[in-house]
Amino acid sequence: MNAAKSRVVVLGSTGSIGVNTLDVITHHPQRFEVFALTAATSVKTMLAQCALHKPVFAVMASEPHGLQLQQACSSAGLSTRVLWGSSAIAMVAGHELADTVMAAIVGAAGLAPCLAAAQSGKRLLLANKEALVVGGQLFMDTVAAGGATLLPIDSEHSAVFQSLPQDPKDWGTRIDKIILTASGGPFRTRDPMTLRGVTPEEACAHPNWVMGRKISVDSATMMNKALEVIEAKFLFGVAPEQIQVVVHPQSVIHSMVQYVDHSVVAQLGTPDMRGPIAYGLSWPERISSGAAALDFSTMTGLTFESLATDDHRKRFPGIDLAWVVLKAPPGTTAVLNAANEVAVAAFLARKIRYDQIHHVNTQTLNSIAPQPPGSLDDLLALDLQSRQAAEVAISHLHA
Repeated sequence: MNAAKSRVVVLGSTGSIGVNTLDVITHHPQRFEVFALTAATSVKTMLAQCALHKPVFAVMASEPHGLQLQQACSSAGLSTRVLWGSSAIAMVAGHELADTVMAAIVGAAGLAPCLAAAQSGKRLLLANKEALVVGGQLFMDTVAAGGATLLPIDSEHSAVFQSLPQDPKDWGTRIDKIILTASGGPFRTRDPMTLRGVTPEEACAHPNWVMGRKISVDSATMMNKALEVIEAKFLFGVAPEQIQVVVHPQSVIHSMVQYVDHSVVAQLGTPDMRGPIAYGLSWPERISSGAAALDFSTMTGLTFESLATDDHRKRFPGIDLAWVVLKAPPGTTAVLNAANEVAVAAFLARKIRYDQIHHVNTQTLNSIAPQPPGSLDDLLALDLQSRQAAEVAISHLHA
């Protein structure tokens, strides 16, 4: 490893964020090198990444997939050390030789390695919104105690970060509100009465962004925006009522900050995750991302819609849950996240209807009164309890 370069760990390297991260790194070989890669089940893609980037470690989530990759790397003559299991993923995230960790594991599974990176004082690029939604203030306290640098990679939160005053001490006195934009997903104009029959294929067909299946469904239901509201509260230290969401179908303005003088600063760009990834990797500098530049001469207009209309409330009932759980006892955000993961997985497996995702989420929230979590073990126990409650809610739909 070259000590002059930033050594990067990519958690979830075979997903869309991971692939885009490696693309940015490839275009800046003088600045970055890959220290470790992790993935869940995509052995073939991981092997190709190991051959190209030659990481010190490659970690698979399970032993069977780890053994497959180990054999494949050996046959290919690669020197990458192959490991497997959650403890190995957390180990590379907190490894003393790593500098930067891209946290792109989908769902609550990313919490433990994110905490390991935070405890070890890494530059932590957070693309896993669920880690913060589940971890809440415990996660932010760990970042502070470990001396980590936390940089948001979600396009909306990166946009907010880029639009804020440089010194966080000024945020409390200068900010009036944060305005998160939402594309509206594939069902923005669909008759709400027809959503009952939505298929997984329709829900995953996002009009602007190329994303994984889970986050695509979250975008269709607007649950991704509910999670982003929760994330924004913890990331930027604002009150829940200082966070607003507006529908912006063109996905050009990624989010905005309204100041106390009512001036608004916005961040614009093409809908390409390489932009916020490059910013996170190079901050406070800027480097080329590979994303296309905006061509203002071809834009026909930028439009906005309120979520308060009757049709949007029927299309996106889950968005209001963000403010509900933020006003509830600590740990309730983790309950919502777990319920939604289970519900979306059930929908993608065609076990429940699209319109039943919200029902599972609300039923799970109503069934659990969490105690304030004080440790990772507390959070994992709450996550498991919530998943079990969500499964019960699903079973009642079939009773």
